[in-house]
Amino acid sequence: MKKILALAMAAAMTLSLAACGNNSGASSKSNPPANSGGQNSSVSTPTDDSSAGSSSAGNYGTFTTVEPGVLHMSTNAAFPPYEMTTDDGSFEGIDVEVAQAIADKLGLELKVDDMAFTAALTAVQTGQSDIAMAGITITEERLEVMDFSNSYATGVQVVIVKEDSPIQSIDDLSNAAKIGCQADTTGYIYASDTPENGGYGEEHVTAFDTGALAVMALVNNQIDAVIIDNEPAKAYVAANEGLKILDGEWVVEDYAIAVAKGNTDLLNAINTAMAELIDEGVFQQIVDKYITAD
Repeated sequence: MKKILALAMAAAMTLSLAACGNNSGASSKSNPPANSGGQNSSVSTPTDDSSAGSSSAGNYGTFTTVEPGVLHMSTNAAFPPYEMTTDDGSFEGIDVEVAQAIADKLGLELKVDDMAFTAALTAVQTGQSDIAMAGITITEERLEVMDFSNSYATGVQVVIVKEDSPIQSIDDLSNAAKIGCQADTTGYIYASDTPENGGYGEEHVTAFDTGALAVMALVNNQIDAVIIDNEPAKAYVAANEGLKILDGEWVVEDYAIAVAKGNTDLLNAINTAMAELIDEGVFQQIVDKYITAD
């Protein structure tokens, strides 16, 4: 399936993901918000929170965050190499370090709030976090309830199967009895759509809380294929003998940072900080720590 998400993003900034190594970045961990729901929740404005504060940092103007002096990032830290949990319970990954670099620019302390992917999106909508970063792509439905920064990376979704699978090409997916995806991701949204719209139908697609659980189901012969982003796919295949990634791109999308609908001041500050980090080469340095050229 070749379904390309067309997004009109003014001055979109994309990153070439290349080079070597890894790195750890520590942040604090908190519980997910009590009000968890889908990313298409009708709540689109921050809650009235007396603890929220305004900050002013250099060229970034005045903006409001949920907690004075703090940038809360909601994420699902099970998406290597973008966000992962370390052995000591802290967080690392491309998104984590990018968020830290942005927070440093804005003169804020970064706090990473780990939760389910759906809850991470809801936290932004309800004003319980300032930003969401979890390899998030933009859809028309998400644009109705949150705003997005300029794109900072390009994500490619691919298909994982067992090495001896009869599914040997992306075109063979239409014959797959069971496909696994992480719940509420664009992979699930597209795959579970009707065949007329380029999907495979809900009856052929199973939603899992994390990509890791989907891969585990594949290993245990509970499903026939997993659709997931390319970089996490590489990590899962490397960690599980007998799996492979099919040739070709299933979907190509842009990653962006989600903020509360209407929080224009914070969004502008983030876009300004990101532009500087790209110009300074900091973005590429972060990517180079986690993604190898091959």
